[in-house]
Amino acid sequence: MSTPPQTSSVTSAKPRVVVLLGDPSGVGPEMAVKLLARQRNLDAARVLLIADPIVLAAGERVAGTKLDVLPVDSLDALRFEDGRPTLLAQDWMKGQAPVLGTSNEPSGRASFEALELATATVRRGQADAILFAPLNKHSLRLGGLVHEDELRYMQERFAVTGFVCEFNLTGSLWTSRVTSHIPLKDVASHITVQGVSDAVKIIAAALRRAGVAHPRIAVTGLNPHAGDGGSIGMEEIEIIAPAIEQLRTEGFDARGPFSPDTVFIGARRGDVDAVVSMYHDQGQIAMKLMGFEQGVTLHGGLPVPVATSASGSAFDIAGQGIAQIEGLQQAFDLCVRMASGTPVPAPATAEAATS
Repeated sequence: MSTPPQTSSVTSAKPRVVVLLGDPSGVGPEMAVKLLARQRNLDAARVLLIADPIVLAAGERVAGTKLDVLPVDSLDALRFEDGRPTLLAQDWMKGQAPVLGTSNEPSGRASFEALELATATVRRGQADAILFAPLNKHSLRLGGLVHEDELRYMQERFAVTGFVCEFNLTGSLWTSRVTSHIPLKDVASHITVQGVSDAVKIIAAALRRAGVAHPRIAVTGLNPHAGDGGSIGMEEIEIIAPAIEQLRTEGFDARGPFSPDTVFIGARRGDVDAVVSMYHDQGQIAMKLMGFEQGVTLHGGLPVPVATSASGSAFDIAGQGIAQIEGLQQAFDLCVRMASGTPVPAPATAEAATS
């Protein structure tokens, strides 16, 4: 009797993590190779590397190391061996080496098709998490992406109808936001009670899945000084504060609204586990100042953890062998932890939120 293709010599407790090389023209291939050259990562999970061999070879040259991979021909033949990554090779680049240091259609197409295959793997029940090295949104659009970003693309691929959000992590501090990649002039009109509530609930659920039993969540105001009692805007009084009050009655430890220019002082001190901001740069600037090299981006609301480093494709240093991978390492560790753990239930009462 033949062995089913998904069986493995690795203990079933180890999660199956799909790893993608990111944009072939950036530092992604180098970073992914460096990550998978660390044996502890291969011991922590069953890794499926989906890559074009020519891009993988380029990353290995830059990283100065060669991976010992187990090749498979298709997802139907997927299998794993202890301590080494499985490689599913794809001819996305058509034999052409990537042009480094610039957005271009071939690299964008390869990045986009890698996402498509990774999500297909999850949909087939063959993966528990996705980790991708840095992508480039302009290249993705050149390669076929028509969505706002890769998160919205994956939301469609996974048929997720609820709220999704990009989380950013630096150390133990998490952030989410009510609005994301929209023009600043449109932000105020998109701030709603439902939006604030969704942003708090989704990050609370993710924190519990990552092992934080009772997440403490600070919510920023929209305006300077959180509106100064209504003298610099009414969104805090009319929208944000009522949303927080409702969340507290539902058992969430939501606090605020806090002035956006001071909330991260207490957050960095450890007063809360997460900050929910109203728009992209309100949280991103603070988080990247606190730890750009170690930062993690997690796509929240999807059926499995999907993460990457907070740093970008770094076209300016592509091919130089100097890309740091600690952010990608933190993202990998988070994927393993979230894919392995048992979700902690949400608090049942308002008393639980304040205990």
